[in-house]
Amino acid sequence: MTATKPKIIVTRKLPDAVETRMCELFDTELNLDDTPFSRARLIEAVKTAECLVPTVTDRIDRSVIGQAGEQLKLIANFGNGVDNIDIAAAAEKGIAVTNTPNVLTEDTADMTLGLMIAVARRFDEGVDAMREGRFKGWSPTWMLGRRIWGKRLGIVGMGRIGTAVARRAKAFGLSIHYHNRERVAEQVEQELEATYWASLDQMLARVDVVSVNCPHTPATFHLLSARRIALMQPGSIIVNTARGEIIDQDALVKALQEGKIAGAGLDVLEHEPAVSEDLMELSRQGKAVILPHMGSATIESRQEMGERVIINIRTWMDGHRPPDRILPNMV
Repeated sequence: MTATKPKIIVTRKLPDAVETRMCELFDTELNLDDTPFSRARLIEAVKTAECLVPTVTDRIDRSVIGQAGEQLKLIANFGNGVDNIDIAAAAEKGIAVTNTPNVLTEDTADMTLGLMIAVARRFDEGVDAMREGRFKGWSPTWMLGRRIWGKRLGIVGMGRIGTAVARRAKAFGLSIHYHNRERVAEQVEQELEATYWASLDQMLARVDVVSVNCPHTPATFHLLSARRIALMQPGSIIVNTARGEIIDQDALVKALQEGKIAGAGLDVLEHEPAVSEDLMELSRQGKAVILPHMGSATIESRQEMGERVIINIRTWMDGHRPPDRILPNMV
């Protein structure tokens, strides 16, 4: 940290208002054409920046952090998740890491409910039918989906987003079940009339809709494995608005192909931005609704994320602990 404006390197194009404020406050290097940083460019950035502002698409692993210059003291992530950053390696090198929590909750929860309804009521197929001119008038047996009212929803990860999903789902008439490392407060359970399952396996076998809302960590990689997907009911659906790596995508594809589960709503993919042809074929068949990681893509959330990044940087500049600092024991 310096007494003058610190050198800030931003890896992606951010909202204009955010970039303008950053340029006013810091010695800021922007990414005006929004081309994702290559690994070589990331390494060059950590060698020269005092604060790096990456996004979830930047993989800042131990080898990248190992080449950081002594001047780099803060990685202010533009995003809620920090699975793209080796937090332990940063801490060992004396580099603080921050994120932007409590910003994406409502938007991601909205998207989760939207995907549940889209899969159950076959929105994608209906839109395609209209675009392709296949709608010939109402029929009592055409485009039949499934209602979500009265169904059981199993939430994997009852944090801020999971709880927001539960509140919305309850209003839509679903009964709430959840699996979490720890039970939520009794008051929250009572409000939501939620059933806690210490065993994820037992919950998966009993619910109609599974919503993945936990963070991606080494412990949650392929948490929904082939074995666990096989526990689900044939008419059930999976919705994932968290991270693609939490579900074994190959196992999910196979289960959908074989009719072991009814459908999937995915805003995130295991190998994004790559989309397998098998998954695209399932989308064409109406068995999967696939979105391009847009769960938090609202004007309001992006603006608020930028504001949180700026607050973290300014707090660090003042010699205080940033409010959203992430420590190794927190992930």
